[in-house]
Amino acid sequence: MNVTAVHQEKAELRAAALARRDALPAAERAAAAETIAARLFPLQIAPGMIVSGFFPIRSEINPLPLMRKLAAVGAKLALPVVAGRGKPLILRAYAFGDPLISGQWGIREPAADAPEAIPDAMLVPLAAFDRTGHRIGYGAGYYDMTIAKARARKPVTAIGIAFAAQEIERVPATPRDERLDLVLTEREVIDFRNT
Repeated sequence: MNVTAVHQEKAELRAAALARRDALPAAERAAAAETIAARLFPLQIAPGMIVSGFFPIRSEINPLPLMRKLAAVGAKLALPVVAGRGKPLILRAYAFGDPLISGQWGIREPAADAPEAIPDAMLVPLAAFDRTGHRIGYGAGYYDMTIAKARARKPVTAIGIAFAAQEIERVPATPRDERLDLVLTEREVIDFRNT
């Protein structure tokens, strides 16, 4: 399959998955986020472990309840900052209560004086995922580049966080697509680490 065909197929799958996500009632979305946060986290949180999260946009699942839980048990947090099109995200240290600025697309992010962080685990937003650990993002490749850059420096566990309704049968993956290690949904923890 050529690259243009893959991009077209991903665009169609993305649109369908986002429509399903958008159709979920707000109360159901909020309950899903709380369910994920209440469940046992699939990684041991060692003191000082760095977990990068994100602020949700549009109808994305809200990772903030999970991030609060992880911080409460000793994780250090980080948030992404958009460095520009075609560049990996910069992950900057963050603690609840720290001041944030409005970044690209109005997403709240740490200011430039917050230190950069190399995560041990990354909570990754997505439009769709499959049972092989592949995901479809929003099309710009920010997270694929960021995961690859972080994994070039040390082992990093990439954890997709999504609604079960975002699962699809197959993601058309390309060599530049970074595979997830886990996906957390309101229904289950899906572990790809031994597959």
